[in-house]
Amino acid sequence: MKVLYNIGIHAMSAGARLAALRNDKLRRMIDGHAESLDRLRHARATVAPDGFDLWVHAASLGEFEQARPVIEAYRKARPQAKVLLSFFSPSGYCVRHNYDGADCVVYLSFDTPRNVRQFLDAAQPKCAVFVKYEFWSNYLHEIAKRHIPLYLISAIFRPGQRFFKPWGAFSRDVLRTYTHIFVQDRESLDLLASVGITNVTVAGDTRFDRVAQVAEDSRPIPELARWLHGDDGQGQPVFTLVVGSSWPQDEAYYIPWLNEHPEVKAIVAPHEFNDKRLKTLVDSFAAKAVLWSQVLAKGRGPEPSTTKPDNANPASSPANSSTSPAFPDNNSATPSIPDDAQAVIIDCFGLLSRIYRYGDAAIIGGGLGTGIHNINEAAVYGIPVAFGPNNGKFREAAALIADNAAFEYHDRAECSTILTRWLTDPAGRRHQGANAAAYIRTNRGATSLIMHTLLPD
Repeated sequence: MKVLYNIGIHAMSAGARLAALRNDKLRRMIDGHAESLDRLRHARATVAPDGFDLWVHAASLGEFEQARPVIEAYRKARPQAKVLLSFFSPSGYCVRHNYDGADCVVYLSFDTPRNVRQFLDAAQPKCAVFVKYEFWSNYLHEIAKRHIPLYLISAIFRPGQRFFKPWGAFSRDVLRTYTHIFVQDRESLDLLASVGITNVTVAGDTRFDRVAQVAEDSRPIPELARWLHGDDGQGQPVFTLVVGSSWPQDEAYYIPWLNEHPEVKAIVAPHEFNDKRLKTLVDSFAAKAVLWSQVLAKGRGPEPSTTKPDNANPASSPANSSTSPAFPDNNSATPSIPDDAQAVIIDCFGLLSRIYRYGDAAIIGGGLGTGIHNINEAAVYGIPVAFGPNNGKFREAAALIADNAAFEYHDRAECSTILTRWLTDPAGRRHQGANAAAYIRTNRGATSLIMHTLLPD
């Protein structure tokens, strides 16, 4: 089985290199792989001569948001510790390669035996933390072979996964490399116990800690506040829908409803965008829709400062990252959104987690395609959420639905029904939002449980 696995990894690597000839995202990843060892060795020579105290690997941006509370708690407890952060996907690396919580940020190369040995020889980590779904056999076995403590956090398991199949012995051996596994729920613990994996703790999902922290630290966005509530903040309340990580499939459902309800205002953050995508999105509104960048350019001069990541292609980078603010707040001019605008399109990075505070309800995109995005990021502000049916991998989706705080739509009619109910029943909507906030509040604490193991007293 190991031979077949290695053949598969080499084939994956070769396929990615071939596809990178025509795919900008993959090309950035392949180029990043080529540079990572040099970057890692330079960091060892300059900032971590004795190796890294903590190595955290996150597949992409969503997994990074789960890792971040642990990284920051670790740094707070050990300010002098040296931290290495690795990503597999460009959507994580390109946005967070300058993350100041880590002393070095690199790509993790494909899981071939040679790549594994080179990486670990260069990094010399004293402790390794992988996030959620990371089961790279060669990396994990080599880490265990070197007696490096190895942890999996915010993991979630389902009966249909290969670990629990009669032919899943190879995959179960991979799980046994972990020193300890922190899972999100009791079902995951029971599934692991059924195959003899007992070094497991139900800790919950660190994303709850992260979204709560973001909400607590979130700074206002004056331009949106003025647009919605007037200069004095006392304007007539208007129902405002925030759409996070919007995909065209979702837009085919909610934008016709918005066009039928010009009294509603909307803030839309597309998941990916380029000039053509943005024009199509703006043109789909019957009323006026404006780009956020144009609002700021008009108020602050023709060249607004952004924090778009180096070498990032807007067409393939997420617009919904809860990263550092996309624009500085200390310019003298005051940008403003036209009063007659129905929608603002967020065509930059780093604002969505702050924008949800201005919504009365939210649609979370992706559920009609690859899978929903971060719904907790909206729910923490005490607003109800809706999304498409591809949400089965996210336990918070089922929990929020059960708590009457989230709603699933399969077609345009269902989406319209949900939106109309939110618009016409504000008391019911506020009750649903309170349920959402309570769910987030009661599920905090995973980071503390994990830290008790990583850094015992």
